[in-house]
Amino acid sequence: MIELDDQQQAAQAWFRSLRDSIWAMLEQLEDESPLPGPAGRFEKRLWNRTDHGGGDGGSGEMGVMKGKVFEKAGVNISTVYGQFNPDFAKQINGAAEDPRFFATGISLVIHPANPLVPAVHMNTRMLVTTKRWFGGGVDLNPALPDADETARFHAAVKDTCDRHNPDYYPAHSKWAEEYFWVPHRNRHRGVGGIFYDHLDSGDWAADFAYTQDVGRCFLETYPKLVRAKMHQPFTEAQRIEQLKYRGLYAEFNLVYDRGTTFGLKTGGNTDAILMSLPPHAIWE
Repeated sequence: MIELDDQQQAAQAWFRSLRDSIWAMLEQLEDESPLPGPAGRFEKRLWNRTDHGGGDGGSGEMGVMKGKVFEKAGVNISTVYGQFNPDFAKQINGAAEDPRFFATGISLVIHPANPLVPAVHMNTRMLVTTKRWFGGGVDLNPALPDADETARFHAAVKDTCDRHNPDYYPAHSKWAEEYFWVPHRNRHRGVGGIFYDHLDSGDWAADFAYTQDVGRCFLETYPKLVRAKMHQPFTEAQRIEQLKYRGLYAEFNLVYDRGTTFGLKTGGNTDAILMSLPPHAIWE
């Protein structure tokens, strides 16, 4: 166990607190469903990481819920540290000179049962090498895009960004548009949101506050989108479109997603890393 400085402790505590709030919010939505059967609850699993040298490398907690509203919802936190292997260190900001690292964060992916309800992804994290920065974002992934829903989501995200820096939304939404492009399918994974990395303005507290508000934005905005459609009927054809879209989602996460690569390259828990994959998908 390494000794964490004040900033590392504050970030770790925030991600855990946010995780707890998100778990409670998603379980509340399960309780609101009139569909038959028990409301979903998160099943939690702790895991420990061993560094490449065989010593303590940190830990995490995985939470997965399979319920009536959410066919699969995964919300994980982790705090890991150690040394990157030499080849991977060259790809990480500030690690080429010194391979030691620290990372703490939260990651979630939600796959609703109703194809009219949009899937969503959110993650925020703090990384420390010889440099120190925040990264993450939130993006909406509807199988059946709705222009009004997309507009409401982007308005909420833009409002969050604008409270911190008027340049953030134009820059970070463009970054999301580029990042979530699936080249081999020649299309985007979803309808966008924001994505940012290497956020180090020189004011750590301001960067942390922005990262916290990205999490709060998800916590406040997503349940409104779920409640708007969770009780609406859907057709078998719409369910098929959802399953086909999930195939695209899985392809992006396995081929292009940085978080997947980072977790696998640093010896993270495989089940936690791949919890983003949908429970059911089809390819045609």
